[in-house]
Amino acid sequence: MDAKNRFETKTTFAFSRMEWLAFLIVSLVLAFRNISEIRWGVFVALFAVIDVIGYIPGAIAHRRSPDKRIARGYYVAYNVMHSLVTAGVIAGAWTLLAGPEWALLALPIHLLGDRALFGNSFKSFGVAFEPEIHPAYRLFEQQYRTAAAEEARHQEEGAHAVRA
Repeated sequence: MDAKNRFETKTTFAFSRMEWLAFLIVSLVLAFRNISEIRWGVFVALFAVIDVIGYIPGAIAHRRSPDKRIARGYYVAYNVMHSLVTAGVIAGAWTLLAGPEWALLALPIHLLGDRALFGNSFKSFGVAFEPEIHPAYRLFEQQYRTAAAEEARHQEEGAHAVRA
C-alpha cells in the first residue's frame, strides 16, 4: 500500500489487478489487430518459456516435497522469468537479433494475464511456492480488519461530535 506498509488489502489488490487488466487488454487488442502477422510458433514459444523455466520446475519440486519446502533457486527462477524487466530484455534482444515482430506480445500477454487474471506476481521465500495463506498473514488480516473497523468507528464518532 505504501513504502512502509508493504501489503495489500482486498480493495487495493483489486485495483492493482484492474490496472494490469487494462494493459492486458491493450496487448490483446494489438495482437488481434495484427493476428495475421503473428508468427504463431514464436508466439507460443515465447509465451511458454516463461513457465517452462520459471514455474514448472518449482511446481514439480513443490508437489514432490513432503513438507512443501523447496530450494530458493526455484523462487529466483520464477521471479526472474515473471519479471517485466526480463521480458523487456528478451524482447529487446529478440528485436536486435531477429527484428521486431508481433509475436513478442506473447511476453506481456503472459505476464499481465498472470497478474490480472490470477493475481500472481513475485514469489517470496517465506511463503509456499504454490499459493496458500500463511498463518502469520491470516492473523495479520484479522488484526488489521479489527483495527480498521475500530478506526472507522472512531472517525464516525468524531464526525458525530463535530456535527453536534
